[in-house]
Amino acid sequence: MSESESKVNTGQPGDPTAEKDPNDWVTGDEPATGAQKSYLSTLAQQAGEDVPTDISKADASIKIDELQEETGRGK
Repeated sequence: MSESESKVNTGQPGDPTAEKDPNDWVTGDEPATGAQKSYLSTLAQQAGEDVPTDISKADASIKIDELQEETGRGK
């Protein structure tokens, strides 16, 4: 197997190629999706934090990760 073949995203949990830094997303500057906003709202409420309503997809993903860590949810 060549090196490039070994770096193919398998889509399996734990595959290091399955995640891309949100700052590198092509659509990262677009508004957060409805699902992101809903989950982020739930996490923020549980953590006692406020989240801006005009958050981008990338920033929402980063904030979700932070709040999941803080609240112990989703991991």
